Amino acid sequence: MSNHVHAVFAPFLSAEELRQVLLTEGLRFISKNPPLDRIMKSLKGYSAWEANGVIGRRGAFWQRESYDHVVRDNSEFNRIVKYVLNNPVKTGLLKEWQEWKWSYRRENVP
Repeated sequence: MSNHVHAVFAPFLSAEELRQVLLTEGLRFISKNPPLDRIMKSLKGYSAWEANGVIGRRGAFWQRESYDHVVRDNSEFNRIVKYVLNNPVKTGLLKEWQEWKWSYRRENVP
C-alpha cells in the first residue's frame, strides 16, 4: 500500500517452550523467543532504515502507533488474511488480489 503495510505472521512459540511465572500483576508466560513488541520494533526499525535509504532521507518513517492484534483462532486468522489480501483491491489499485506483486500468497484464500 502507498501509506501503510499489513503483515500477518506467527512468532515461533510452542507450548513446550513457554514457562509460567507468577508476578504480582498476575501470571505471565515467558519464552526464549522475542515477544511481539520486540519483533515489531525490529521489523519497523529495519524497514524504516531501508526505506529512508531508498528515498534519500533520514528520521522517523513509520507512524508512532501501530495496530497490533493477537489472532485467537483459525476462523479469525482466515478473516484477517482475506482482509489483508483484498486491501489493494478495495482501494482500487487492481481488480484481483492475486495481481498484487508484493503479496506472499498466490493460492486461493478460504
